[in-house]
Amino acid sequence: MAIQTIQNYTLGDMTAHYLLEEESGMVELMLLPAGKEPLAWESKRQNIDPLMGLKLTGDVYTGSYAGGCTMHQSGSCYQMKYHSQKTTEEEKSLTIQTICKDQRGYEGIHTLIWEKGEQTVRSFVTFINHSSDAVTLEKLDSFCLGGITPYLEGDAYDRLSLYRIRGVWSMEGRLEEVPLEDLQLEPSWAIGHAVRCERFGGIGSLPVNRFFPFFALEDKENHIFWGAQLAHNASWQMEIFRRDEAVSVSGGLADRDFGHWYKNIKPQEAFTTPEAILTVAADMTIDTFSQRLTAAGQKAADRAPACEQELPIIFNEYCTTWGCPSHENIKGILAAIKDRGFSYFVIDCGWFKADGVPWDISMGDYIPSHTLFPEGLEKTVAAIREAGLKPGIWFEIDNVGSAAHAYQETEKLLTRDGQVLTTQMRRFWDMRNPEVIADLTEKVIGTLRKYGFEYMKMDYNDTIGIGCDGAESLGEGLRQNMDASFAFVEKIKQELPDIILENCASGGHKLEPRMMGITAMASFSDAHECPEIPIVAANLHRVILPRQSQIWAVIRETDSLKRIAYSMAATFLGRMCLSGDVTRLTTEQWEVIDKGMAFYRKIAPVIKDGLSYLDSSLGKSWRHPMGWQSVLREGKDAAFVVLHIFDGTLPEEISVALYESKGYRISEIYSDKDDSAIIENDRLIYRPQENQKAVVFYMERM
Repeated sequence: MAIQTIQNYTLGDMTAHYLLEEESGMVELMLLPAGKEPLAWESKRQNIDPLMGLKLTGDVYTGSYAGGCTMHQSGSCYQMKYHSQKTTEEEKSLTIQTICKDQRGYEGIHTLIWEKGEQTVRSFVTFINHSSDAVTLEKLDSFCLGGITPYLEGDAYDRLSLYRIRGVWSMEGRLEEVPLEDLQLEPSWAIGHAVRCERFGGIGSLPVNRFFPFFALEDKENHIFWGAQLAHNASWQMEIFRRDEAVSVSGGLADRDFGHWYKNIKPQEAFTTPEAILTVAADMTIDTFSQRLTAAGQKAADRAPACEQELPIIFNEYCTTWGCPSHENIKGILAAIKDRGFSYFVIDCGWFKADGVPWDISMGDYIPSHTLFPEGLEKTVAAIREAGLKPGIWFEIDNVGSAAHAYQETEKLLTRDGQVLTTQMRRFWDMRNPEVIADLTEKVIGTLRKYGFEYMKMDYNDTIGIGCDGAESLGEGLRQNMDASFAFVEKIKQELPDIILENCASGGHKLEPRMMGITAMASFSDAHECPEIPIVAANLHRVILPRQSQIWAVIRETDSLKRIAYSMAATFLGRMCLSGDVTRLTTEQWEVIDKGMAFYRKIAPVIKDGLSYLDSSLGKSWRHPMGWQSVLREGKDAAFVVLHIFDGTLPEEISVALYESKGYRISEIYSDKDDSAIIENDRLIYRPQENQKAVVFYMERM
């Protein structure tokens, strides 16, 4: 079969290489490092992997034992033939649109957008029904990349690895590297027969529940990575697919098989997928490569309110009052933290709870408790302002607790199979319902405006699961509901443009690019006081910007100075958020905290704009960490190294490579007591003396 090049586009240090198989009319997109020419097509036994990854009901399924495993390369793909390609170049961007048409009257437009100077591209697909009859989509991908790897002949056995990032409650961000052979993604002896596929993703309204919407695939011989993130706040999937010597990767909405999704498209209607963020690079590590992807979020973070740009410090009273805030205990907290350098004070959950009722089954009505705030929230907000802090408040916008009156407003709640969708303690607003939006506008936006709150923590402590009624499929019901939820957050920002929004979902279960792009920061995790906090925080550098990663330091009156420094040092891996027994700390304990806060302010520019290098010698367990971890973060003019030593046998020395400068000097050290290290042969060398300890080194260029 004759393969020809449609066009090559240089996109910074990447090349988008579009190929056409003349006989079939199929298009493939290969994303390549610029200047690194692929081997001849004939070096592999391979076929074009269709750019349009879709499946329409009634069309031929994939076959070759693929049923239930994948709908990739379905009969619908092969009817969507290349028609044309057009480009639109503007001052700051280049847009490439590849148009494919099905003779039955269907059109697919694949859009690739490169913002000039960026190291990523954005990809999405629009399906248009030009026919006279409705049609049903049961799969539509946001991206498809083929031909991996074009730098090795044959099937590149033993030289391809998949990287995924797992996410479970309070242990988000665990990196997994798997050789393709371990996933049985080798082609069969009968090339072209017997599909191999690894499909993974997240199902429900917590998109980072089991996996992050991320993948990287590495050609380990040529040190080349391909990778993607999906910007989607509901069910999603990614697929590593193979039926010949080349590998293809695709992703987008979770399809009918995986996410109970299908969608009816009426005549002249169109449907557009969520965006994917794609990149390719050579001569990197998985850490530096993944930060190419996260860097796509810098522009959105730069658009956060001006007060956010210096990464100010947050105090959240949750681990002080444990869901029972009151005017009196907040007054005591403010007296303890006033003039210590905090910028935001967040009243967390419980401000609305009825007497004798736990906060976690009370959300939904949002009537301030008269018992907890006898003179009204306004007096407490005034006290926060008098202490020099911006007041913040907690809402769980989408969900209602079993003790709330809203729990019984069943006509406004989501259903599945005609029954109210109920989990152990919660139900869910139907965010598509105009009455719900009107109610939330009054309860949420009205409260923020009435009391003058400048910060809102948006929590979300359960998941809808596979979906809900109200659309042609459960998965489409979920997608519509979460789209409406996102639109409500946009409404908050439109009505209160200076509001600082915290993206929280049982801690870190909404850490995906769409939600991160509309919020100033996110709760990194619900890990509050556990020893694995620095491990979670460091691993999240691969999927979100540290400047947006809010990390807890919960200080207890029983904490040793060493333990306080350990907790404070973990927050240097992102945004500092303090809580705990601040009204009962000693002068010596406060000295370690104050020193840590001053150190954080010094390194904030590097947190904001630096690049991270992770290293560790750890056992398998995060819950019971053994060994040590280092994070080097290098900026333009300075760098810092955060070292945490856990349990186990102490190494004689820990050596941390310094990458971007040959002339660092250590200018300041943070720990619970005096400590030291040396820089030798472009490495920082530290000799640990104690377990369960942290030490941080700030370095400037000489």
